[in-house]
Amino acid sequence: MLHIVSFNVPWPADYGGVVDVFYRLKTLHAMGVPVHLHCFAYGRPEAPQLEQYCARVSYYKRDTSPLRALQREPYIVASRCNKQLFIDISHDQGPVLLEGLHCCALLESLSDRPVYVRAHNVEHDYYSRLAFSEQRWWKRFYLRSEARKLKRYEHILARAAGIFAVTEADAAHFRSIGCKDVWLMPSSHTCETIQSLPGQGTYALFHADLSVADNNSSAIYLIENVFSKTDTPAVIAGRQPSPQLVALAGRYPHIRIVPNPDDDKMSTLIRDAQVNILVTNQPTGLKLKLLNALYQGRHCLVNSHMVAGTELGQVCHIADDPALQRSLLAQLMSTPFTDEDIEKRKALLGNLYSNEANAKILVNHIINE
Repeated sequence: MLHIVSFNVPWPADYGGVVDVFYRLKTLHAMGVPVHLHCFAYGRPEAPQLEQYCARVSYYKRDTSPLRALQREPYIVASRCNKQLFIDISHDQGPVLLEGLHCCALLESLSDRPVYVRAHNVEHDYYSRLAFSEQRWWKRFYLRSEARKLKRYEHILARAAGIFAVTEADAAHFRSIGCKDVWLMPSSHTCETIQSLPGQGTYALFHADLSVADNNSSAIYLIENVFSKTDTPAVIAGRQPSPQLVALAGRYPHIRIVPNPDDDKMSTLIRDAQVNILVTNQPTGLKLKLLNALYQGRHCLVNSHMVAGTELGQVCHIADDPALQRSLLAQLMSTPFTDEDIEKRKALLGNLYSNEANAKILVNHIINE
């Protein structure tokens, strides 16, 4: 029995981290790997849907008391210390996979068995960059404090039997802090096959969870520096767009906000767009929204941070300067997406980013060794 400890309930699979967890569970189930899933529940109810993919599902309350923020450990770790979780995992000697640094308090207590970590990010870099994008001073203060704690704490990863990193850049970082066995395992995601359509669409699309400060600031950047300076129809879609973003887009008749689209609506928007344009201030981790665009959409125009540490730049158009982004957008809007473009994606994504290939990496190192 493989124990997987998740930082949150991975259903519904509606944002990056839980998408990775959920589709890993689904693929492991299809491969016949029995999993006891342990979830920290906060802000999400228990999910009976998970039981069809797991031999057992256990839930634990996350301690979100403000006092946890005063501890030496990072808040995302201290709030997930749970005695019952340790007791439940101790019933057998099966291998353990911890999803994220969030769950790594267990590395201190499970020293007599193999414990592996799925590293979703270099967390202190991620939090530092979130702080840079954050407008509210108190939230910025918290994020900077958490980033400092995470940088001190991440050395606990050297105790793990192995680390599964989402990008080669992240893997190199974990090796540099003393982690011996580090393997590349890109994120699991919603698509198993390329669904991109040949031909031409009529608009450019930016899609993301707009409740995240970095994504909100990226959308504002695109309006101010790219979309407002062209006549290309543009769509910005995602969860909880800010009033500031909605008001800014409302100044331009050719820019449309689609708030809170469901999965089917989002997939349709991605497939029908002529250009999926994606920019970020975060050169960390693997951006699932980019994988979704590559599996479902036509041309992808990105900045270099979006593909940092990955091979995905081979099937994207990269521009960091606003003038070059506008020029490439105009060029791509008039360039049909071809069957040859689709075959190029199949060759790259099928080898490196399929859910089955990633699950086999996990099984080979955790179960078959």
